[in-house]
This record gives sequence, structure tokens and C-alpha cells, in this order.
Amino acid sequence: MVAPRSERALRLVHEGDAMAGSPYPKASLLLRVGARLVDVAVAWGLWVVCGAAGSVVALLFLLLADGMLQGQSVGKRIFGVKVMHLPTRSAARHRDSTLRNAPLALIVLLGMMPQPLGLVAGAAGLVVIGGLEAWRVLKDPLGWRLGDMWAQTQVVDGKVVAGATVAARTPVAHERAPGRLMSAAKVRRGRSLKKAKREKPCASR
Repeated sequence: MVAPRSERALRLVHEGDAMAGSPYPKASLLLRVGARLVDVAVAWGLWVVCGAAGSVVALLFLLLADGMLQGQSVGKRIFGVKVMHLPTRSAARHRDSTLRNAPLALIVLLGMMPQPLGLVAGAAGLVVIGGLEAWRVLKDPLGWRLGDMWAQTQVVDGKVVAGATVAARTPVAHERAPGRLMSAAKVRRGRSLKKAKREKPCASR
């Protein structure tokens, strides 16, 4: 027996389905690669310019980059992609950026070990960790890598989220109701009239 057309059009979403966790489509891999190359180039430039503290500055940049410009690093701003925090549908912050970039920062930490061990450890980390992250980006329906799973983030096309309404991450202070505003205005007006009446007899004298 063939199911009705309306029933065939329905798509069952299982509890473990990754697509159920995000309303955003997968971002272009070319844009993501280009953005990452720019960020790595900036980190390398900081490492060169900052001298002895260069490796630490470069590490901090890689960790915090995605939270610097409203969910965009320098590279992501150039290539028009953005990191979104999925539970709140808001731009990623520094905490989210640190979590999602922790696996990549680990490669830098391995490279900071005393030489020549640092060179070998950094290269091995790049192959193992970098390869695993790249494989996940290619295979996952939403382009999630391990860092995105930890931070609950997703890299999306900046045009997709432009102008979208997002949930507030912090509690918003309660505003006064219109009735209370009107009452406050009447009270201030009454006080002004009383003050004018008191001052008027003094002026006539």
C-alpha cells in the first residue's frame, strides 16, 4: 500500500539527528578555509612581531579570535562567515570561541615544547588533530567539528543571519509599563504646578 502524498512529504527527525540542532545551513568550505588561512597568517604575524611573547600572543589570538568581532575573527569578517552560538541563536563570544578553538590551540601548545621535541609534537598534532577536525567538517551535515560540539556553535554564512532576531544571552532589565510612565509624568507635572503657584505670589510682591 502506497502512503498518501502528504505523509510521504513528512520527514521524521530522530533524537540524535544533527540537523535538528540548528536552523542554519552548512557554510561554504572554501570560505571557511580562506578565513582560517587568514587567521593563521595573522597569528604568525603576531608571533613574529611580539618577539619572546609571540607564541603566547598568537595562542591567545587563535583562542579568542571568533569572539572579537561579533562572532567573527579577522578572516571570517573578510570572507563573510560567522560563528553562531546555537542555544541562543546569537553571535559567539570569547568563551564560545575559546571552547571551539581549543583543539587547534592544542597544536600550538605542542609546538611550544622545547626543541626539537616541539617541532615533532607540533607536526604530529597537526596531522592527528587537524586531520580529525577537517574530516568532521567535511562529513558532518552542518560542518561541526569537535570544537563546535563542545561550544555548541556553528559556522554559518553571514548573509543567512543578517537581520535575524536572536535570543538575548543576558537578562534584560524590566522596563516600566506605559501606565507607570504616565503616572510618573503626572506626578512631575503636579509638582511643577505647585512650585509655580508658590513662586507666583512672591513675584507679584
